[in-house]
This record gives sequence, C-alpha cells and structure tokens, in this order.
Amino acid sequence: MIVTRRIALRIALIVLVSVILQLSFFSYLSFFGATPDVLTVVVACLGLLGGAMVGAVVGFAAGILLDSALLQTLGVSSLALIAAGYFAGRYREAFEIPGRMRVALLIGALTLVATTIFAALQIMLGVDTPVSLLVLREIFVKGLLGGVMALGVFPVLRRALRAALVDEPRPGRLRDRPAITATVATRKRNRPRPRRNQARPLSGVGS
Repeated sequence: MIVTRRIALRIALIVLVSVILQLSFFSYLSFFGATPDVLTVVVACLGLLGGAMVGAVVGFAAGILLDSALLQTLGVSSLALIAAGYFAGRYREAFEIPGRMRVALLIGALTLVATTIFAALQIMLGVDTPVSLLVLREIFVKGLLGGVMALGVFPVLRRALRAALVDEPRPGRLRDRPAITATVATRKRNRPRPRRNQARPLSGVGS
C-alpha cells in the first residue's frame, strides 16, 4: 500500500468511524453471550491490505482511542489490536491476498487471537473477570462473528483504499502480456519490407 497524505486521512477516518460504531452500536448487540468486535475486524482488514507496518500502527491508534473512550487502562486494547493488525500484515507480505472465504477464516482466527490476548491481559492486570468455560465460549463466538463480518467489511475497505493498493498481476492474464507484446514486436521486426528502388516492369513496350 502506498500511504499518501490523502490515504492516511482516509484510514484515520475509517478507524474513527469504526471506534464510534463499536461503542454506539455493536457494543449493545449480543449473540450467544458475545459482543461483535468490528474494530478488530477493521484493523485486521487494514493490515491485510496495507502490510505489517500499517496494521500495527492502525491497531495501536485504534486501541488508544478505544481505551480513552472507555476510561480503562491505556494500552490493553492496543496490544490486542496491534497483534491482529501485525499478523494480518505479515500474512499479506508473505502471500497474496486469498479468496473471500479464506479472508473470512483468517480474520476470524485473528479476532479470536486478539480476544484471547485482551482477556489474558485483563487477568494479568487484576481486572475482575470471571474465568470459566463461558469466557472460552465468548472468545470462540467472537471469532465466528469476526469471520462473518469480514465478508462485508473487507470488500468495502478494499474498494475505499483501491487507489493506494499495489495489486499483483493475475496469473494467466497480465503476466502473459509482456511475452505476447514481445512476440508481436519480433514478428513485425522480422517481416520483410518492400524495396523502394526496385525496377518495375514496363507494360505496353515492345508488345
């Protein structure tokens, strides 16, 4: 991803809107005792589109905004979101962007990892959090919800940041164009040219 000033402002706006939606809408929803975590999904999607550096920076900024809005310990959400964004970016730097279902599985797994890190940090910091099988169920359900939300969030973010993305050519199409162009140029170069000074036979003389 080529991060220009315009793209950076667009990413900042995406993060800000995601934090607002997480606090004002998604935090009031509940599916099987778990709250959808759209902010982790957005951070993982941006890391998958922009790379490890973009994912880590976006995760840190989103975590600071979330902790500040909730008046909780600064840095707890940032560590979890940095992990999601960074590992998504590392996957992008090592492999091509996978298909739609694999993106959902990947982001769902990263949401599960980020939720686990957040719960572990809360326990380490002494926050009163009940440790039981219900917590494990909530983490698992959040991962499933993250994968489902990624099916809609990832295409939207990819379209919004399309101008900054450096997509690799598709196999069998764009990669074959240079070879085809070179073949056509070689044929044109080797095509025999007509001689300009060649004498033409005279018609009507001596007949």
